[in-house]
Amino acid sequence: MPLGALRPSPLVEQAAEQLREQITSGQWPVGTKLPGETTLAASLGVGRSTVREALRALAGAGLVRARQGAGVFVTADRPDEEWPARLRRAALADIYEVRAVLEVQAARLAADRRTPEDVAALDAALAARAVAARAGGAAFIDADIALHTAVVAAAHNPVLTDVFGQFIPRLREGLLDLLDLMDVSGHDAEHGEAAHRALVEAVTTGDPDRAGEVLRAELRSTQQHVRAGDAAVREAGDAAVREAGDAPGGGTP
Repeated sequence: MPLGALRPSPLVEQAAEQLREQITSGQWPVGTKLPGETTLAASLGVGRSTVREALRALAGAGLVRARQGAGVFVTADRPDEEWPARLRRAALADIYEVRAVLEVQAARLAADRRTPEDVAALDAALAARAVAARAGGAAFIDADIALHTAVVAAAHNPVLTDVFGQFIPRLREGLLDLLDLMDVSGHDAEHGEAAHRALVEAVTTGDPDRAGEVLRAELRSTQQHVRAGDAAVREAGDAAVREAGDAPGGGTP
């Protein structure tokens, strides 16, 4: 596919798109050295600065890499997937495994670093969770996530806080699906109240070992429901496919 002169509009975006197509279509396989800036600029009908910015965009997507004194080389035939998109596709059970790694350590740090303001926030979040448990549904899921978010915030590690925040949309969506598919309250009528009270107590009294142990056990218990929920989601999807195939006009012609 030959390169062509660009239309007037954001030239950098157009240049990056044409170069990306050369890579993703296989015209420039992995390992290929790209033509020089001058050659690319002439082919695209733009200035070298535009080509340079387009190559930066491709490098940011993980498609190319510049080697000092050697040129720019193709390093992948597909752009790196954005982290939020990856999380949206992930199974809730996988999310929970990573969540446990992050949040147990966050609870330990919180027990060491909590401030009076953190303690007040944890107490308020625990009380709000207890009230929301009676209502159930989205209100309870939101209150539960808010309490766990308060624990992570008390660790006073901005990277941990940001990473946990990235998990929240997918976590909320998955837990709401779990409530729709399973009678979670039938397995735990008190909605984990005792475990969460023990977690807050361990953090507020400065007991990192206890905080980590309580949270690990609580997440492990929830993981059992999550795995069952993921299996139910897969089964529901398979059933929908079977029904579509059995419907009039469905299936392979």
